[in-house]
Amino acid sequence: MKIGVLGMQGDIEEHLAMLSKIGVEGIRVKSVKTLEEVDGLIMPGGESTTMLRLLKLTGLFDHLKEKIRNGFPVYGTCAGLILLAKDVSNPVQDSLKVLDVAVSRNGYGRQIDSFHAMIPLSILDGDLFDAVFIRAPIITRAGNVEVIGTYGGNPVFVRDTNVIASTFHPELSEDTRIHEFFVRMVENAVSH
Repeated sequence: MKIGVLGMQGDIEEHLAMLSKIGVEGIRVKSVKTLEEVDGLIMPGGESTTMLRLLKLTGLFDHLKEKIRNGFPVYGTCAGLILLAKDVSNPVQDSLKVLDVAVSRNGYGRQIDSFHAMIPLSILDGDLFDAVFIRAPIITRAGNVEVIGTYGGNPVFVRDTNVIASTFHPELSEDTRIHEFFVRMVENAVSH
């Protein structure tokens, strides 16, 4: 099994390191050809406008959107969540529109406003996870999705069938449990 990390820009190396730490082969995805070689995809945090432009330039945008609609497992963190969201504001931008949430970019403020928070997550049986928020988006509307974790009354981790997304960066903590959860999701999808 191989898990791809969208390799346009952002926390690519950190996600690859997490996958390596849990014994899973991770590869950088920059083309439709490479996307076809992986069983699941992590869309990292970074600059969503840059990533969006590169997704469209490489032809990955439409191809990825179609794959996700057909059950391909994806995990979006921060900018990755923005790219998956149905509605994006602050400012408005295009997205894959495969996850029924509305997000406000940089909702928690600028880089200087970054913070850690211990958040209980339902996928970890309510155990706490040390979540790192950096220029994080705020989910302003959670539609037809399961809310896995909240902070300050707002959803910060959501799931819809084959898509999970968090406003925080699990790859910047030492805790591998969210990546392990995603790997199990991918294994489950591959075996069906």
